[in-house]
Amino acid sequence: MPAQGRMRWLARWEIRMQRVKLASVLLQAEDYLSDDTELLYIEQAGSACSYDVQEGSLRVSGTVDFATYFNSVSVVKWKRYTAIDNIKLHIELAGAAGTIAVRALRESDTGALEDDVPYALDVEASPDFKAYEIEMPLDCAVAGFALSTGRCIRVRSAYYFTELGERTVRPVCLALCTTTFRKEEFIVPNIARIRAGILEGDEDLARDFHMFVVDNGRTLDADSLSGNGVTIIPNPNVGGAGGFARGMMVALESDRAFTHVVLMDDDVRMQVESFRRLHALLSLVTPAYEQACVNGAMLQLEHPSVQFEDIAFVRRIGGYQKVKPTFDMREQANMVRNELIDVEVENTYGAWWFSCIPVELVRQAGLPMPFFIRCDDVEYGLRCRAPYMTMNGICVWHAQFTGRFNAAIVCYQYARNMTIVQALHGASDERMQQLQFWRMFRYYLRTMDYAAADLWLDGLEDYLKGPEFLMQVNAIATVKANSAKAEQFKPIGDLDPDIMGKLEINLDWLESGEHTPLWQKIANTLPHDRHYLPDFLLSETPGMLAPGAGECHTPWRKTAMRKHLVAMSLDGKQGAIRTIDRARYKSLVARYRRLMREYRARGAEVAQSYRDRIGDMTSLEFWHDYLVRQDV
Repeated sequence: MPAQGRMRWLARWEIRMQRVKLASVLLQAEDYLSDDTELLYIEQAGSACSYDVQEGSLRVSGTVDFATYFNSVSVVKWKRYTAIDNIKLHIELAGAAGTIAVRALRESDTGALEDDVPYALDVEASPDFKAYEIEMPLDCAVAGFALSTGRCIRVRSAYYFTELGERTVRPVCLALCTTTFRKEEFIVPNIARIRAGILEGDEDLARDFHMFVVDNGRTLDADSLSGNGVTIIPNPNVGGAGGFARGMMVALESDRAFTHVVLMDDDVRMQVESFRRLHALLSLVTPAYEQACVNGAMLQLEHPSVQFEDIAFVRRIGGYQKVKPTFDMREQANMVRNELIDVEVENTYGAWWFSCIPVELVRQAGLPMPFFIRCDDVEYGLRCRAPYMTMNGICVWHAQFTGRFNAAIVCYQYARNMTIVQALHGASDERMQQLQFWRMFRYYLRTMDYAAADLWLDGLEDYLKGPEFLMQVNAIATVKANSAKAEQFKPIGDLDPDIMGKLEINLDWLESGEHTPLWQKIANTLPHDRHYLPDFLLSETPGMLAPGAGECHTPWRKTAMRKHLVAMSLDGKQGAIRTIDRARYKSLVARYRRLMREYRARGAEVAQSYRDRIGDMTSLEFWHDYLVRQDV
């Protein structure tokens, strides 16, 4: 080809090629990650990293591995969800000479981590920053890189990108909807992070992003916080379900062409980078994932490297379960395994600590059910029946749920709402779900938490009142009444000294029972009950347990055959004394039997009534009216 023709061909090739950034390499750890920098980089023996704030660079000496949870690239996910055929690393370095070693991580047939270095690039010493671009391998699950130097290399910028030919990049416009209720210590800093990290930047995402904060507590200064891509929406306290419904409504009715809504809890810490990766992923998905949801993982705020869950599913035997085990993401084997586990299983849903939903899917499926709180995300996932995408680095940090037992929520809201979910979608075997409900009811009875057992039955009774009750009831008044009915904790010093003086206290018994021996778990599920025994067989020495966990964690011999139990907070500072009450026990059992007779007689009719009204309960018209009626 003549030189002139070759130049024209190169010019056309350059015009057609589009560079799309997939993910940035994070160089600076947020304050809550100061002890978990291995999510960003792993310092080998004798190596060190330090961030130079003034220069905006990471100083590296020795060998530092960036094939980590945040700083690797999920090859297997990009290949599954998109049609890209190349991934490259852009990195800007200055300082001493060194080596960039490309890392390819995969899992062997036996489940062991395989890690190899397909190639490496030597870099020359330079006082000024120089850019290098390296092709990443595509025949692995996760790819990354490591830097090695005998002295000090400075890293100013690094990111993964792809080059596209004539394929179209999808337009993406995100409406972030976060619901808050008096959580200023979280939501105000999150607004500042979004504003500084996205809205005030010059990336495409800045133009394709708006943050709506639905203020159920009406305590935020809307005038000072709104503007520049942020809108504060005062709202009646209609719980998470109502707050997220309001955010969805605003996105649907906006003049802007939002393509997706992102539902995010208020009490989280987050990385702006998660939104950048989300935006890039959505812009490149294939038609098969055009109407898919994306769920961010929940990592534990108390242990920032530990991933609790990203996707869950409703079990045939009742209840729900996360798809993946708990992973410590400092371990590269876990980071790789996390990307290989298939989350596209039956009856999945994504919890609304971070869940991205296509606006078109919202138009088709409707708004959330008016549950106030608990199971709203479960029901919506089952209703939409959309596939879910997940990816390392798209996540938030949320406090653990251990030790946050509230019978008004855990018992009443779960019993009522999960029974509605079963009526609407039939994801579980009904007999197995009712058996699970019976076991939980009996559990609260045998641990003498009569208030929790009563609230469990309240939930079932209100379910039987049908959809009209759900559509008309004052949600916040119900929650307040149930909270007053639940067991009330007091400072330990205010409890009966005679009973507390006999109590053997061991706070280790209140910890998670995740590693409880199998034989003890089986023993704890047996229908033993102190109410079957005469008083003379019951000890006056009290036992202790954690509310909502109880004998699952405390040794059985320490709680069985006692007249008194002390429910204690995990830190041992708050508690309540439970004393056997045979009359209340008999009353609750009689009420349970009556409700189950009614459930068996009217269950099919009530379930059908919910299915008949779901369109009404999730419509824009209903929610506009509902929000007005709840604003009292």
